[in-house]
Amino acid sequence: MAKTKDIVFVYGALRSGTTVFRLMLDHHPMIANPGELDFLFDFLWPDPSHPTQWRYDIDKMRLDWIFQAYGLIVPADKDGLDLLENFLYQIDARYGSKPVMTINIHRNVDKVRAIFPEVKLIHMLRDPRDVARSSIGMGWSCNIYYGVDHWIKTEAAWDKAGIAPDDPNTLQLTYENLFRDIDSQLHRVCDFLDVPWDEEMLSYHKNSTYDPPDPKLIEQWRHKCSAEDIALLEGKARALLVARGYVPAGEGHVPGSAEKLTLFLRQRMFQWRGGIEKLGAGLFFGEKLTRHLKLHRQHRALVHQINLIKQKSVR
Repeated sequence: MAKTKDIVFVYGALRSGTTVFRLMLDHHPMIANPGELDFLFDFLWPDPSHPTQWRYDIDKMRLDWIFQAYGLIVPADKDGLDLLENFLYQIDARYGSKPVMTINIHRNVDKVRAIFPEVKLIHMLRDPRDVARSSIGMGWSCNIYYGVDHWIKTEAAWDKAGIAPDDPNTLQLTYENLFRDIDSQLHRVCDFLDVPWDEEMLSYHKNSTYDPPDPKLIEQWRHKCSAEDIALLEGKARALLVARGYVPAGEGHVPGSAEKLTLFLRQRMFQWRGGIEKLGAGLFFGEKLTRHLKLHRQHRALVHQINLIKQKSVR
């Protein structure tokens, strides 16, 4: 099993470049990266009766579609940190038992630090204006005002975890620097991980759907977003944007009550229309209704059908 000192977590918002960076890491002969494993911590909580112990909500975890896709076995005699250790063992054995295992997460950095106080973290950043624009492209939002929400949540959680800027176990890596100077940035990463540089990291595009490194992917928001959209985003995320070293394009715009309501209704209708298109009205509304009415057996059956659709969509 990979020892905890040899596990490194890559933390960053969705659409921040964590996936392409994962491919770079996984192409190194000494580094494995099995992908996004947020479920390892989404359902793991401190035991209220024993604050120093942890417990999994195993029933909810079994419904998670990514957990199902990985096909991990849940031993009946394990829970909490023992079960987490077992999951890590299964993942490490499945993905080649390389000396260093890196794991991508988009949330729960506070739990990671509580469980592994000395663990190494790579904090992956990308300009939130590009993150929000990319979220629209993924169909997650109809506008960048809501498209930036998950970036704000991810970065606010990092701040809440109280990780010092000069923490020796933390490396900050920006999407912009990575694609401007990929060679030197990956050398930094290798030094941080205590592994030698290997040019195979640059060959990730040869057996993936991702293109070779291209600096043109940086700051696409400048020519793909309207000034009005950028003002809305900067009015919402200005403090974090500046704190992360990005320069606002203007003063920003904070919408009034009527404009906020319009944005909300458009986003809700967009989400519902997208959900119905992907799942069908029966599955989409059935899941919501059985969850609201706490019809657990029926709800599990519907979630299982939804998970199969989600898994097929990413293959």
